Amino acid sequence: MLTSAMKRGRPLIFKPIRLYTDEYKKMKKLLVALSRQMKTLKGFFLVASVTTALLVFLGSSLTSSLLYEKLIAQRTVDMSQGIAQQTFNSLYQALRSGGSRQQLDQAIAADMSAFPDAQHRIAVFPATSIEKLYGGRATATPEPEDVKNVFSSGKTVTSQTPQEIRYVYPLAAETSCVQCHKNVHAGDVLGVVAIEHTLQPISIKVRLYFISLFLVMGCIVLLAGGGVYVFAMKRIKGSVDLFREKIEAVGSVKDLNQLDISQTNLGFAEFDEIFHHINQLVDRLKNVAVDKDILEFEVKLLEKFIITSNVMRDWREFIKELLLEINSIIDAYALLTIFRIEDEGYEWEVFWRNTPSAATIELFERIVRAQLETNPHFQGTSIININHQISDASKALPELSRRDIELQTKSLLLETPKIGGIVGIGVQSTLAQDPVRHIVIGSILTSLLNLVGSVKAIYKYTKDLEYYATRDPLTDLYNQRMFWELLGYEVGRAERHHQEFGVMVLDMDNFKTVNDRYGHPFGDAFLQAFAKLLHQAVRQGDMIVRYGGDEFAVILPEAGESQAYEVAERVAELLEKFTLDAPDGARIKATTSIGIAICPAHGTNPRDLFLVADNMMYKAKKAGKNCIALPSEDEMAEVFKKASDKGMMIVKALEEHRIIPYFQPIINMASGEAIIHELLMRIQVGDQVVAANEFIEEAEAMGLAHKMDYQLIEKAFAQVKEQGYQGMLFVNLSPKALIVGEFMNRIHKLAIQYAIDPSRIVFEITERETVSNLSLLEKFVLDLKSRGFSFAIDDFGSGFSSFHYIKRFPVDYIKIEGEFIRNILTDNEYRAFTKSIVTLAQELEIKTIAEYVEDQSIMDEVGRFGIDFAQGYHVGRPGPVLVVGKHS
Repeated sequence: MLTSAMKRGRPLIFKPIRLYTDEYKKMKKLLVALSRQMKTLKGFFLVASVTTALLVFLGSSLTSSLLYEKLIAQRTVDMSQGIAQQTFNSLYQALRSGGSRQQLDQAIAADMSAFPDAQHRIAVFPATSIEKLYGGRATATPEPEDVKNVFSSGKTVTSQTPQEIRYVYPLAAETSCVQCHKNVHAGDVLGVVAIEHTLQPISIKVRLYFISLFLVMGCIVLLAGGGVYVFAMKRIKGSVDLFREKIEAVGSVKDLNQLDISQTNLGFAEFDEIFHHINQLVDRLKNVAVDKDILEFEVKLLEKFIITSNVMRDWREFIKELLLEINSIIDAYALLTIFRIEDEGYEWEVFWRNTPSAATIELFERIVRAQLETNPHFQGTSIININHQISDASKALPELSRRDIELQTKSLLLETPKIGGIVGIGVQSTLAQDPVRHIVIGSILTSLLNLVGSVKAIYKYTKDLEYYATRDPLTDLYNQRMFWELLGYEVGRAERHHQEFGVMVLDMDNFKTVNDRYGHPFGDAFLQAFAKLLHQAVRQGDMIVRYGGDEFAVILPEAGESQAYEVAERVAELLEKFTLDAPDGARIKATTSIGIAICPAHGTNPRDLFLVADNMMYKAKKAGKNCIALPSEDEMAEVFKKASDKGMMIVKALEEHRIIPYFQPIINMASGEAIIHELLMRIQVGDQVVAANEFIEEAEAMGLAHKMDYQLIEKAFAQVKEQGYQGMLFVNLSPKALIVGEFMNRIHKLAIQYAIDPSRIVFEITERETVSNLSLLEKFVLDLKSRGFSFAIDDFGSGFSSFHYIKRFPVDYIKIEGEFIRNILTDNEYRAFTKSIVTLAQELEIKTIAEYVEDQSIMDEVGRFGIDFAQGYHVGRPGPVLVVGKHS
């Protein structure tokens, strides 16, 4: 019976196949290990060459061995068929000649001896009819299944296994057989002959020889593949090493710019083509690549360009350090700044990396002068000064020729204040032509231009602010803030030297009528003319002050009562001769009322002296104007009695909780909404409400201002909570009140008590008197900011301290002095000064508030200036209720 393996047509010889299968598995493991090397070019060629050689060798060897074994097996099968056929013929002839048992045995023996090398067995199975005639079977073997099949079918059956082949032949009765076998018919199966042949195995010697040949040829193939690999890799390695040497030389964009692989021959056309494309890529990268160091430097540079007070003060040192830092990425030998402010000429600042020679300096200046002559912003102006700064004086700068001096520059021009500037950087010409470094140099110059330009502009603002911190912009006289400083100084000086001095307070008579009739410009001209007249009347060394509006004051050092009176009479005499032509052609005359106080006769502190002089000025007014008044002893008592009455009013108001809050709206210029209110102090006296200007100085002098502030703020916070007001509240406090130790803690507790977010509260510094201990004030402001409150400067521009505050403290808002805003439409100096303040605030990211907005035309101008908020009677008057909504 055929096996299932034979039905699928598998090879007959399995041992050799199994042998080759085992070898294949070993080779497969080797190939898996080699495949790990496929990620490299070297590994790829190694694995590819070895794998190809092995596959070719294994394939050819396996094919030839299978064909050989199949041929051997086929010849064995053919031989077995021949032997079986011959054996069957011998037995058949024996049966034809009688077929006795003896004859059959002899025929089988003869057949076995005829094929001594053939291993085969013969069995004869007689049919039942034959057994009855002749007895049992020639062999005692039981009848197998295939024999039974042959008996039933009468057809030959052949079956084969890997070890043997079996032939089963039927012995059919012919006509001649019927004569002897009477009990059968022609065609009946008289018996079955079964012949089994053992297939001859392949000789062990042949197999050993074949395996040996396989191993030898395998080694030869591997050696051949290895030789091809070594040869190929030698050429590839040479190409790769050449490329690696060029790539490893690139450590920066500068090295990249020097990389050239266009002439490189790598030995392979494909590699050369790849490198051609790489060279094109390198050329494109040269135009866009930027060193990491350069990018890091630019980031650090931007971080540095924050204009702090230290930079403002030491900007030259800052640029010296900057030049040394620039040289860490770019070989720059100098930085140049040339700035012209207004019409004052221009100033050079040349910053050298190292110490230059005199010849280099002379050549450099000559080249720069030639460039300036072609610049329209610098033509026709003179050089104020040329300063040469050296960043690192420990080294000498190499001598520079005209060709070496390459200046890349950028220019700046501002209209307000009028500033023109140029900054330049000196670098080697090759660097200037490098497109990437050209961009970097441009970035450095832009940052440098912004820094130095801002420093110069702020310096100009500072110069103006410092001047006008002590001066009145209209008359160029000292202002009120400076008056109190000078008066305090003079009191101390007179006391030390046991001298006396005088104080005069002057108020122009009927000035409001003149101002209203002929307008503010004429009124300003009138005040300016009066200021010049005062200069003619007083002595050299006397100090003239515009105290406010049409009120003036004069401090007369080393002057007694008679000398002070003489000065006052001189003023009156000059005014009698004075006239000013009005716009309608009328000649306007002026008079003034003058009050005088003498130190120490009428007071020994600034407040008392001013109080007496001011009251005397009002006495002169009541006497018919154009008068001079000196106090008598009785009048002195009356003056101080009035001051005492104010003190009593303040004390009672505190005790009876009659300090009440008033709120003045401040609108957002962008939206028109009243989102801020300024908290103002009032005292309720019967049916009357007394404004703060009537008592605040007295309260501060008595040391009660901070107590009044506590009462005022608590009532205001209660009203904010009651009304559900969600806007901001500005609290106007004097410096003395602010520096009281427990002030901040108490206000913070009140904010918590009334559920008011500290970010909605802004404290204003009012400079009614100089704060001597700025460190203490600074500590207070930092404490205020740390608790979430904001900080503002009130009356900004009216005193020197306001500018000092903006440099020293973290200011959130500035309220521009109302005098500037009131005259913004009619006075160019006020206008320019206001614009300077707004520009400075915008530079420092501080919000601005315009005070004294009294009509729509001023409101419109405030909007055009870019001021953030507006406050004044046109916006809304102070009242006891918080107003919300838009300004109508």
